[in-house]
Amino acid sequence: MIVWLNGAFGAGKTTAARALVDLLPGSTLYDPELVGDGLRMMLPRKRLAEVTDYQDLPSWRRLVVETGAALHAETGGPLVAPMTLLRQDYRDEIFGGFASRRIPVRHVLLRPDETILRQRIDQREEVPGDPEANESVRRWCRDHLVPYRTALSWLGADAHVVDTTGLTPAQTAERIVDAVRRGAGACDIVQTPEPRTATVAAGVLLFDDQDRVLLVDPTYKPGWEFPGGVVESGEPPTRAGIREVAEELAVRLDGPLRLLVVDWEPPRPPGHGGLRLLFDGGRLDPEAARRVTLPGEELRGWRFVTEQEAADLLPPERLHRLTWALRARERGRPINLEAGEPVG
Repeated sequence: MIVWLNGAFGAGKTTAARALVDLLPGSTLYDPELVGDGLRMMLPRKRLAEVTDYQDLPSWRRLVVETGAALHAETGGPLVAPMTLLRQDYRDEIFGGFASRRIPVRHVLLRPDETILRQRIDQREEVPGDPEANESVRRWCRDHLVPYRTALSWLGADAHVVDTTGLTPAQTAERIVDAVRRGAGACDIVQTPEPRTATVAAGVLLFDDQDRVLLVDPTYKPGWEFPGGVVESGEPPTRAGIREVAEELAVRLDGPLRLLVVDWEPPRPPGHGGLRLLFDGGRLDPEAARRVTLPGEELRGWRFVTEQEAADLLPPERLHRLTWALRARERGRPINLEAGEPVG
């Protein structure tokens, strides 16, 4: 298990984490900030200059999962990770990575009153005897208060909230231990094992009467997606698409699916790539759309979108796939893609 302590910069996560390790039997402190420190030492300056926060580095997010999984296997006990995560897509990527490795996460938000938070920031001293360095750290914390307030719209629903106003670190740790023992903060993300080889996946495009396409928002990875999933051994791809739509949306498709796109996805570590198929599942009438029911541990939302709106939601490779699938639907014939681009 990983107990992830989230909150604003300056909320006292690290201090509370140290106290928590003393109370949680067999636990180990795991500070993802050290992963960022290592990348700062190893990555070329040119690459570091391209980001303002090491969390924006895909390598950081991947290494946080890999390092945490390795440390968890090495120690055999709970890990306590004090780390601010204000972007929901980064949370999805990291927590989804742990879920795929069968490591449960308890997400806890430390939330003091903002007046107290600002006082703690003003008193923060990272480097004793270096006023300039300390003021730089305080400025960083203040600059992230607005993003923190914005993130509360999803953090408050995703994590177990502990109001730390007036609490000492020891008292905060006691509250967290009690919450963890009650199962609070559990992130019930679908625990799909990491593929060990190339896979075949079947996605299904469903449309409304305005020809908008239905997308879903997974809890376990960043970006929106099409309904669908990996084709199981011995399963026809069309049956896999029908099965996934029923499991994910509680929508049962009666008619046959029409192939729109076959896309070969190249292996990009840690992914193994494979074949990605997109089928036309037809139109959902308003009554069927009202009956859509999502599995909360796998999907947090769905919506019909235009192609232009999809550009703001889908990662590039999925957007390319959708673009060509829509062209195939217009032309009435499937299109063969490799890495998102048509061939032949």
